Amino acid sequence: MGWRDGASPVAAGPAAHGPLLRVDRATLEYKAGQRRIRATHEVSFDVWPQDRFILLGPSGCGKSTLLKAAAGFVAPVSGALLLDGVPVRAPGPDRVVVFQEFDQLPPWKTVKQNVAFPLRTAHRLPRREAEERALHYLDKVGLSAFADAYPHTLSGGMKQRVAIARALAMQPRILLMDEPFAALDALTRRRMQEELLRLWEDSPFTLLFVTHSIEEALIIGNRILLLSPHPGRVRAELNAHQYGLHSPGSSAFQAAAQRIHTLLFGEAGTAEAAARRAA
Repeated sequence: MGWRDGASPVAAGPAAHGPLLRVDRATLEYKAGQRRIRATHEVSFDVWPQDRFILLGPSGCGKSTLLKAAAGFVAPVSGALLLDGVPVRAPGPDRVVVFQEFDQLPPWKTVKQNVAFPLRTAHRLPRREAEERALHYLDKVGLSAFADAYPHTLSGGMKQRVAIARALAMQPRILLMDEPFAALDALTRRRMQEELLRLWEDSPFTLLFVTHSIEEALIIGNRILLLSPHPGRVRAELNAHQYGLHSPGSSAFQAAAQRIHTLLFGEAGTAEAAARRAA
């Protein structure tokens, strides 16, 4: 396990070509009523092509704000976010976000129409080509039989699979996921993690994934950035490519999870977490 406390991440791709996404000393703020809240302070990291890069930290550390900045919804007050060396200034079809909320699908459109619609508007594909691509990605997430169904007939996990199919159908440079499985029950969450990794294995894509679950970060990510409590600063990073769906029961996995917990919350927080597990 490769740790570099407080440092910038180790490149996981060919250095000659540079990272796909570079976050360079980004300080982000947002408005809350009449106040401006500092979400992150001079955060830096690189996301390389085909990375499964995780932003991990406690609530309020700015990880979702960083994702919104990468999507182009939030501009840094200092520092920069660069996609292929070009500053991110606005949203674009090269970055697609999957949110936590189940109700991100227009309810008046069928499943197929939900996946095809952004292809027609953003990529300006003809109807037939957009529908063919929509059906292809619905098949990849196991929902081709529900192509003509409406969102209200689907479970929460199925809605998230439609959202993932819609995002992947756009073939973005980077897929942004903001705690997409947090509201699901444990069994469905596990299945969604399996689905996501299977899709990545089938056709590797670049993923920037926000979570507050240490176990989920280790399972899904090949690289993990740890952020301190508000305002978020880089606390540490690690390479986690050696872990996966079948790792949680191993001693190495448990040791890594404990190490992360200590870095995020200190020794006292780790002892409290161990006591809760033993109770």
